[in-house]
Amino acid sequence: MIVAILIGCEIGFWILLALGLASRYLWNRRTLSTALLLAVPLLDVILLAAAVIDMRGGATGDFRHGLAAAYLAYSIVFGHRTIRWADAHFHHRFADGPPPWKPPAGGMARARYEWAIWLRIVLAYGIACVVLLGLVWLVDDPARTEALVAFMGGLFKIPLIAALWPLSYTLWPRKAEPASS
Repeated sequence: MIVAILIGCEIGFWILLALGLASRYLWNRRTLSTALLLAVPLLDVILLAAAVIDMRGGATGDFRHGLAAAYLAYSIVFGHRTIRWADAHFHHRFADGPPPWKPPAGGMARARYEWAIWLRIVLAYGIACVVLLGLVWLVDDPARTEALVAFMGGLFKIPLIAALWPLSYTLWPRKAEPASS
C-alpha cells in the first residue's frame, strides 16, 4: 500500500506542478494555478497519514516506510525550490520569460552554493530521521520498527556522499567566469 501511495504522490506532484504552470502561463488562470500549486503539499500529508495508518494498523516497518519518510523530507526541504526551478524554466520556454537563474560557474561562489545545497541535504536527512523516530515512538514495538532504525543509519550515507561535491569545489575550485563589463 505504501509504495503505491508513494508512487501516486510522486506522479501527483508532477501532474499538479504541470497543471499549475500550464494554468498560469498557457491558460492565464492565475487563481487556478495558485490553487493547484498550493495543493502540492497536501500530497505529503497524504503520504505521512498513510505511513502512520499502516504502522498503527500492525505493519512491520521496512524500506517502504523509510522511503516514505525520505520522500516527505525531500519535499519539505526541496519542494518549494523544485517548484521555483520548474516555474522559471516553464516561464522562459512557454511565456517568453527571462532565462532561468544558473548557479555560479566556479570560484568560491560555486563552493558556497554547493555547501548550501549540502546543508539542505543534511536538513532533509534530519527531518527524515525525526519522521522515522516518530513512527518508532508511535508503534512502540522494537521488533516492528527495527528496520526503520536501520534505514536511518543507511540514509546517513547520502549526506556523506553528497559532501563530495562542495568539498571538491572548495579544494579544487574551477575558475570563475570574468564579470562582464
